[in-house]
Amino acid sequence: MAAWYLVSEKQSGNGADQHKYRLRQQMIFVGREDCEMVLQSRSVDKQHAVIKYDLAEDVYKVKDLGSLNGTFLNESRIPEETYVTLHKKDTLRFGYDILFL
Repeated sequence: MAAWYLVSEKQSGNGADQHKYRLRQQMIFVGREDCEMVLQSRSVDKQHAVIKYDLAEDVYKVKDLGSLNGTFLNESRIPEETYVTLHKKDTLRFGYDILFL
C-alpha cells in the first residue's frame, strides 16, 4: 500500500509553512488535546474526529465525534458519528483548519 499523508499549509510571515502527517494503518484521533494529531485551533474540539484504516476495503475513513464546529470533506459537512471514505486529493477541514490528502 502506498503511503498516505495529510498536508497542512498555513500562511506565516515567511510564506507558507507545510506540515505532513503520515496516515498509518490504525485509528488516529484528531483534536486539540490528547490525540495522535493535535491541531492548535480554538475551532477544533479536544477530541474532534477520528481517521481509521479499513483493511477490508483498503481505504481510510473519517468520522466526526460530535464536534461543535464540524468536520468537512471537500467543503461538505459530514454527518456526526458516521464514517466517510477518503480519496486522494480530498480536502478535510476540522473546524476551520484545512488539511489536504
